[in-house]
Amino acid sequence: MPSELGAFLQARRELVTPEEAGIPVTGVRRVAGLRREEVAMLAGISADYYLRLERGRDLNPSLQVLEALARVLRLDDDTRAYLIGLAGPKPRRRRTHRETLPPGTAKLVATLPLPAFVEGRCLDVLAANPLATALSPRLVPGGNRLRDVFLDEAERALFPNWETACAYLVAGFREAVGTDTDDPRFIELVGELSLASPLFRRLWARHDVRPRAGAVLSFHHPQVGELTLNREKLLVSGTDGIMLVVYHPDAGSEAADKLTLLASLAAQYSDDVDLSRASRPHPGVHTRSGP
Repeated sequence: MPSELGAFLQARRELVTPEEAGIPVTGVRRVAGLRREEVAMLAGISADYYLRLERGRDLNPSLQVLEALARVLRLDDDTRAYLIGLAGPKPRRRRTHRETLPPGTAKLVATLPLPAFVEGRCLDVLAANPLATALSPRLVPGGNRLRDVFLDEAERALFPNWETACAYLVAGFREAVGTDTDDPRFIELVGELSLASPLFRRLWARHDVRPRAGAVLSFHHPQVGELTLNREKLLVSGTDGIMLVVYHPDAGSEAADKLTLLASLAAQYSDDVDLSRASRPHPGVHTRSGP
Protein backbone atom coordinates (compact mmCIF):
# COMPACT_ATOMS: atom_id res chain seq x y z
CA MET A 1 0.00 0.00 0.00
CA PRO A 2 1.48 3.40 -0.95
CA SER A 3 2.68 5.60 1.90
CA GLU A 4 1.93 9.33 2.06
CA LEU A 5 5.30 9.86 0.40
CA GLY A 6 4.47 7.33 -2.33
CA ALA A 7 1.04 8.80 -2.97
CA PHE A 8 2.58 12.26 -3.24
CA LEU A 9 5.23 11.13 -5.73
CA GLN A 10 2.67 9.36 -7.90
CA ALA A 11 0.29 12.32 -7.90
CA ARG A 12 3.00 14.83 -8.75
CA ARG A 13 4.63 12.83 -11.56
CA GLU A 14 1.23 12.56 -13.22
CA LEU A 15 1.12 16.37 -13.38
CA VAL A 16 4.42 16.75 -15.28
CA THR A 17 4.20 16.30 -19.03
CA PRO A 18 7.00 14.66 -21.03
CA GLU A 19 7.43 17.93 -22.92
CA GLU A 20 8.02 19.83 -19.67
CA ALA A 21 10.62 17.24 -18.68
CA GLY A 22 12.34 17.39 -22.06
CA ILE A 23 11.40 13.84 -23.06
CA PRO A 24 10.54 13.21 -26.73
CA VAL A 25 7.06 11.74 -27.20
CA THR A 26 6.68 8.90 -29.69
CA GLY A 27 3.59 6.75 -30.07
CA VAL A 28 0.67 6.51 -27.68
CA ARG A 29 1.35 6.95 -23.95
CA ARG A 30 -0.90 5.03 -21.57
CA VAL A 31 -0.05 7.04 -18.47
CA ALA A 32 -0.75 10.62 -17.47
CA GLY A 33 2.42 12.60 -17.00
CA LEU A 34 5.77 10.87 -16.53
CA ARG A 35 6.42 7.15 -16.22
CA ARG A 36 8.17 5.86 -13.10
CA GLU A 37 11.28 4.91 -15.02
CA GLU A 38 11.43 8.39 -16.57
CA VAL A 39 11.33 10.04 -13.16
CA ALA A 40 14.07 7.70 -11.96
CA MET A 41 16.26 8.39 -14.99
CA LEU A 42 15.90 12.17 -14.70
CA ALA A 43 16.58 12.06 -10.95
CA GLY A 44 19.66 9.88 -11.36
CA ILE A 45 18.39 6.93 -9.31
CA SER A 46 17.54 3.36 -10.27
CA ALA A 47 14.04 2.53 -11.46
CA ASP A 48 13.82 -0.20 -8.82
CA TYR A 49 14.65 2.25 -6.03
CA TYR A 50 12.09 4.76 -7.25
CA LEU A 51 9.47 1.99 -7.42
CA ARG A 52 10.21 1.14 -3.78
CA LEU A 53 9.72 4.79 -2.83
CA GLU A 54 6.40 5.08 -4.62
CA ARG A 55 5.10 1.81 -3.20
CA GLY A 56 6.04 2.73 0.35
CA ARG A 57 8.81 0.15 0.73
CA ASP A 58 11.48 2.74 1.46
CA LEU A 59 10.53 5.70 3.64
CA ASN A 60 13.97 7.16 4.31
CA PRO A 61 15.40 8.62 1.08
CA SER A 62 18.35 10.94 1.44
CA LEU A 63 18.03 14.69 1.13
CA GLN A 64 20.01 14.47 -2.12
CA VAL A 65 17.45 12.08 -3.60
CA LEU A 66 14.55 14.26 -2.43
CA GLU A 67 16.14 17.36 -3.96
CA ALA A 68 16.58 15.52 -7.26
CA LEU A 69 12.95 14.35 -7.23
CA ALA A 70 11.76 17.87 -6.42
CA ARG A 71 13.66 19.16 -9.44
CA VAL A 72 12.24 16.51 -11.78
CA LEU A 73 8.70 17.00 -10.49
CA ARG A 74 9.03 20.78 -10.88
CA LEU A 75 8.06 21.53 -7.29
CA ASP A 76 8.06 25.08 -5.99
CA ASP A 77 9.79 25.91 -2.70
CA ASP A 78 6.71 25.30 -0.53
CA THR A 79 5.89 21.94 -2.14
CA ARG A 80 9.56 20.92 -2.02
CA ALA A 81 9.59 21.62 1.73
CA TYR A 82 6.43 19.55 2.08
CA LEU A 83 8.07 16.64 0.22
CA ILE A 84 11.08 16.75 2.52
CA GLY A 85 8.74 16.80 5.53
CA LEU A 86 6.94 13.69 4.28
CA ALA A 87 10.22 11.79 4.29
CA GLY A 88 11.21 13.00 7.76
CA PRO A 89 10.30 11.50 11.13
CA LYS A 90 6.57 11.45 11.79
CA PRO A 91 5.54 13.87 14.54
CA ARG A 92 4.20 12.43 17.75
CA ARG A 93 0.45 12.16 17.55
CA ARG A 94 -1.27 15.12 19.12
CA ARG A 95 -3.75 14.53 21.87
CA THR A 96 -7.30 15.09 20.77
CA HIS A 97 -8.21 18.51 22.11
CA ARG A 98 -10.24 21.57 21.28
CA GLU A 99 -8.29 24.42 19.80
CA THR A 100 -8.23 27.22 22.34
CA LEU A 101 -8.40 30.81 21.19
CA PRO A 102 -6.40 33.23 23.36
CA PRO A 103 -8.80 35.70 25.05
CA GLY A 104 -6.80 38.66 23.77
CA THR A 105 -7.26 37.53 20.17
CA ALA A 106 -11.00 37.14 20.67
CA LYS A 107 -11.17 40.71 22.01
CA LEU A 108 -9.13 42.00 19.07
CA VAL A 109 -11.41 40.35 16.51
CA ALA A 110 -14.49 41.85 18.16
CA THR A 111 -13.08 45.40 18.03
CA LEU A 112 -11.59 45.42 14.51
CA PRO A 113 -13.49 47.73 12.08
CA LEU A 114 -12.83 45.27 9.24
CA PRO A 115 -14.17 41.78 8.49
CA ALA A 116 -12.08 39.49 10.68
CA PHE A 117 -12.26 35.92 11.89
CA VAL A 118 -10.01 33.24 13.36
CA GLU A 119 -9.47 29.80 11.83
CA GLY A 120 -7.81 26.66 13.20
CA ARG A 121 -5.46 24.22 11.46
CA CYS A 122 -8.39 22.40 9.85
CA LEU A 123 -10.00 25.72 8.89
CA ASP A 124 -12.63 25.57 11.64
CA VAL A 125 -13.97 29.05 12.46
CA LEU A 126 -13.13 29.84 16.09
CA ALA A 127 -14.29 33.47 16.22
CA ALA A 128 -15.73 36.09 13.87
CA ASN A 129 -16.85 39.70 14.15
CA PRO A 130 -20.22 40.99 12.87
CA LEU A 131 -18.74 42.49 9.69
CA ALA A 132 -17.19 39.13 8.75
CA THR A 133 -20.57 37.49 9.25
CA ALA A 134 -22.16 40.22 7.13
CA LEU A 135 -19.68 39.38 4.37
CA SER A 136 -20.53 35.68 4.71
CA PRO A 137 -23.24 34.40 7.08
CA ARG A 138 -21.27 31.14 7.27
CA LEU A 139 -18.42 32.94 9.05
CA VAL A 140 -19.55 32.07 12.57
CA PRO A 141 -17.91 30.04 15.35
CA GLY A 142 -18.49 26.36 14.68
CA GLY A 143 -18.37 26.73 10.90
CA ASN A 144 -15.67 25.26 8.70
CA ARG A 145 -14.27 27.07 5.68
CA LEU A 146 -13.69 23.90 3.65
CA ARG A 147 -17.12 22.45 4.28
CA ASP A 148 -18.85 25.75 3.56
CA VAL A 149 -16.99 26.57 0.35
CA PHE A 150 -17.40 23.07 -1.08
CA LEU A 151 -20.88 22.14 0.12
CA ASP A 152 -22.89 25.33 0.71
CA GLU A 153 -24.47 26.81 -2.43
CA ALA A 154 -24.81 30.28 -0.93
CA GLU A 155 -21.13 30.34 0.03
CA ARG A 156 -20.18 29.06 -3.40
CA ALA A 157 -22.10 31.93 -5.01
CA LEU A 158 -19.92 34.46 -3.16
CA PHE A 159 -16.88 33.51 -5.23
CA PRO A 160 -16.91 34.36 -8.96
CA ASN A 161 -13.82 32.13 -9.35
CA TRP A 162 -15.16 29.37 -7.15
CA GLU A 163 -13.03 26.47 -8.38
CA THR A 164 -9.84 28.54 -8.08
CA ALA A 165 -10.80 29.53 -4.54
CA CYS A 166 -11.39 25.86 -3.73
CA ALA A 167 -7.98 24.85 -5.13
CA TYR A 168 -6.16 27.46 -3.03
CA LEU A 169 -8.14 26.49 0.07
CA VAL A 170 -7.31 22.78 -0.29
CA ALA A 171 -3.62 23.49 -0.90
CA GLY A 172 -3.51 25.72 2.19
CA PHE A 173 -5.29 23.07 4.25
CA ARG A 174 -2.72 20.44 3.23
CA GLU A 175 0.13 22.77 4.18
CA ALA A 176 -1.47 23.60 7.54
CA VAL A 177 -1.92 19.95 8.53
CA GLY A 178 1.46 18.87 7.15
CA THR A 179 2.35 15.32 8.03
CA ASP A 180 0.03 15.16 11.04
CA THR A 181 -2.52 13.08 9.15
CA ASP A 182 -3.40 11.02 12.21
CA ASP A 183 -5.27 14.02 13.63
CA PRO A 184 -8.87 12.81 14.18
CA ARG A 185 -10.33 16.14 13.04
CA PHE A 186 -8.32 15.93 9.81
CA ILE A 187 -9.49 12.35 9.16
CA GLU A 188 -13.13 13.27 9.82
CA LEU A 189 -13.08 16.32 7.54
CA VAL A 190 -11.23 14.72 4.61
CA GLY A 191 -13.52 11.68 4.79
CA GLU A 192 -16.67 13.78 4.79
CA LEU A 193 -15.58 16.01 1.90
CA SER A 194 -14.21 13.12 -0.14
CA LEU A 195 -17.62 11.45 -0.04
CA ALA A 196 -19.63 14.62 -0.63
CA SER A 197 -17.60 16.53 -3.24
CA PRO A 198 -16.07 15.19 -6.48
CA LEU A 199 -14.15 18.47 -6.84
CA PHE A 200 -12.60 18.06 -3.41
CA ARG A 201 -11.55 14.49 -4.26
CA ARG A 202 -9.91 15.67 -7.46
CA LEU A 203 -8.09 18.58 -5.82
CA TRP A 204 -7.00 16.52 -2.82
CA ALA A 205 -5.51 13.88 -5.14
CA ARG A 206 -3.22 16.51 -6.70
CA HIS A 207 -1.26 16.97 -3.44
CA ASP A 208 -0.87 20.70 -4.07
CA VAL A 209 0.65 22.70 -1.22
CA ARG A 210 0.41 26.45 -0.62
CA PRO A 211 1.17 28.46 2.51
CA ARG A 212 -1.78 30.14 4.18
CA ALA A 213 -0.84 33.67 3.18
CA GLY A 214 -2.19 36.98 1.95
CA ALA A 215 -4.10 37.24 -1.32
CA VAL A 216 -6.51 39.43 -3.27
CA LEU A 217 -10.02 37.97 -3.39
CA SER A 218 -13.11 38.83 -5.40
CA PHE A 219 -16.60 38.43 -3.96
CA HIS A 220 -20.06 38.67 -5.45
CA HIS A 221 -22.10 39.83 -2.47
CA PRO A 222 -25.91 39.65 -2.67
CA GLN A 223 -26.34 43.06 -1.00
CA VAL A 224 -23.47 45.23 -2.23
CA GLY A 225 -22.40 43.51 -5.44
CA GLU A 226 -18.82 43.00 -6.59
CA LEU A 227 -16.11 43.41 -3.95
CA THR A 228 -12.35 43.11 -4.28
CA LEU A 229 -10.64 42.79 -0.91
CA ASN A 230 -7.14 42.08 0.32
CA ARG A 231 -6.87 39.13 2.68
CA GLU A 232 -4.22 38.81 5.35
CA LYS A 233 -3.58 35.63 7.36
CA LEU A 234 -1.55 36.17 10.52
CA LEU A 235 -0.35 33.41 12.83
CA VAL A 236 -1.62 33.83 16.39
CA SER A 237 1.43 33.59 18.64
CA GLY A 238 1.49 30.81 21.22
CA THR A 239 -0.86 28.57 19.21
CA ASP A 240 -0.45 25.54 16.99
CA GLY A 241 -1.36 27.01 13.62
CA ILE A 242 -4.33 29.22 14.56
CA MET A 243 -4.65 32.14 12.13
CA LEU A 244 -6.22 35.58 12.35
CA VAL A 245 -7.80 36.40 8.98
CA VAL A 246 -8.59 40.01 8.04
CA TYR A 247 -10.15 41.38 4.85
CA HIS A 248 -9.41 45.00 3.93
CA PRO A 249 -10.05 47.19 0.88
CA ASP A 250 -7.63 49.53 -0.84
CA ALA A 251 -7.94 53.02 0.59
CA GLY A 252 -10.38 55.21 -1.32
CA SER A 253 -11.57 52.35 -3.52
CA GLU A 254 -15.10 51.45 -4.52
CA ALA A 255 -14.71 48.34 -2.38
CA ALA A 256 -14.02 50.56 0.65
CA ASP A 257 -17.32 52.39 0.07
CA LYS A 258 -19.17 49.11 -0.35
CA LEU A 259 -17.65 47.70 2.82
CA THR A 260 -18.82 50.82 4.69
CA LEU A 261 -22.30 50.25 3.29
CA LEU A 262 -22.19 46.60 4.33
CA ALA A 263 -21.17 47.61 7.86
CA SER A 264 -24.13 50.02 7.97
CA LEU A 265 -26.54 47.34 6.80
CA ALA A 266 -25.16 44.89 9.37
CA ALA A 267 -25.53 47.46 12.15
CA GLN A 268 -29.10 48.22 11.07
CA TYR A 269 -29.94 44.51 11.07
CA SER A 270 -28.44 44.13 14.54
CA ASP A 271 -30.48 47.10 15.81
CA ASP A 272 -33.67 45.65 14.31
CA VAL A 273 -33.01 42.29 15.95
CA ASP A 274 -32.34 43.93 19.32
CA LEU A 275 -35.54 45.99 19.01
CA SER A 276 -37.56 42.91 18.09
CA ARG A 277 -36.21 41.03 21.10
CA ALA A 278 -36.88 43.95 23.41
CA SER A 279 -40.53 44.15 22.27
CA ARG A 280 -41.23 40.51 23.12
CA PRO A 281 -42.71 39.72 26.53
CA HIS A 282 -40.09 38.35 28.86
CA PRO A 283 -40.58 34.64 29.68
CA GLY A 284 -42.63 34.38 32.83
CA VAL A 285 -44.02 37.93 32.57
CA HIS A 286 -47.75 38.09 31.85
CA THR A 287 -49.24 41.13 30.16
CA ARG A 288 -52.67 42.36 31.16
CA SER A 289 -55.33 43.36 28.70
CA GLY A 290 -58.32 45.50 29.45
CA PRO A 291 -58.93 47.55 32.57
